[in-house]
Amino acid sequence: MVQIKTPEQIAKMREAGLVVAAIHAATREAAVPGATTRDLDQVARKVLAEHNAKPNFLGYGGFPATICTSVNEVVVHGIPSDEVVLKDGDIISIDCGAIIDGWHGDAAYTAFVGSGHAPELVELSRVTEESMWAGIAAMKQGNRLVDVSRAIETYIRRQPKAGGGRYGIIEDYGGHGIGTEMHMDPHLLNYVDRRRGKGPKLVPGFCLAIEPMVSLGTPKTEVLQDDWTVITTDGTWSSHWEHSVALTEQGPLVLTAPDGGKAKLAEYGITAAPDPLA
Repeated sequence: MVQIKTPEQIAKMREAGLVVAAIHAATREAAVPGATTRDLDQVARKVLAEHNAKPNFLGYGGFPATICTSVNEVVVHGIPSDEVVLKDGDIISIDCGAIIDGWHGDAAYTAFVGSGHAPELVELSRVTEESMWAGIAAMKQGNRLVDVSRAIETYIRRQPKAGGGRYGIIEDYGGHGIGTEMHMDPHLLNYVDRRRGKGPKLVPGFCLAIEPMVSLGTPKTEVLQDDWTVITTDGTWSSHWEHSVALTEQGPLVLTAPDGGKAKLAEYGITAAPDPLA
């Protein structure tokens, strides 16, 4: 069952989403050479405390930290640690969430540590982020879930990859519904699988966490012995971007973007829904 939200509930999710945006800003600034991934987790905890918000990752299925810190070939669910020290040239995907009055926000981004990154890494992150926005732009009344998947996949497949070949669209993980829980129905693939059909119709009150994960090589992953850390099977580096999005009567509202998605959606000729907290 898909949980359909009222405008008042979407406003509460926007509150949670803005806390997530604040965590992104603070951890991005702190993701410098010499910092540990546990340092970043402490930054996130401080932001949550300042906003009287609760973490939705800590304790989820036994996860031991506030955020996920996935470095280089780690795709998702990297556990913050004193042993993982960021180095110049690394990339890191930070995934985090917040709860306000029982309503969840969830978003991720890829950051560049230091300088001198190879152009193919910069392009990898750009392609992943832009595919997310293509999926967000497909959040339209009357569309179906598969239209979001198709928009993400189509964008990625149309991008030339340095050295030839194709980007790997991670197969085992995808987006999801979000609301009174962090992970809810429906599951959102980042590619089209005809066996799954078209999925539910998108209607006002429908909320999705849209999160493509893309590698420079394989779409295949494996989980390390800690039962959390997910890496690419060929060791190629990957990128992860995510926003929580609500479909309203006035269009999509990107709950975890500071501007509600206004600037990026305008590039698609779409007017973002008014911010209920403005």
